[in-house]
Amino acid sequence: MQVFNVQGMSCGHCVKAVTRAVQEQDATAQVEVDLGAKQVRVQSQLGVQQILEAIREEGYQVEPA
Repeated sequence: MQVFNVQGMSCGHCVKAVTRAVQEQDATAQVEVDLGAKQVRVQSQLGVQQILEAIREEGYQVEPA
């Protein structure tokens, strides 16, 4: 499980956008979003850089936790 700090998430739409961004790269990825902690946990075969790029493409600031 990889953990990322994501700034700018505030609602259900944000959760869906981040989840979709990762799952478009890996359809089997498990994505858990914690809005309160501003964290995203990802279980995936994708590398850290691939996940970072996918989330950044959605317009969020993200870094590994």
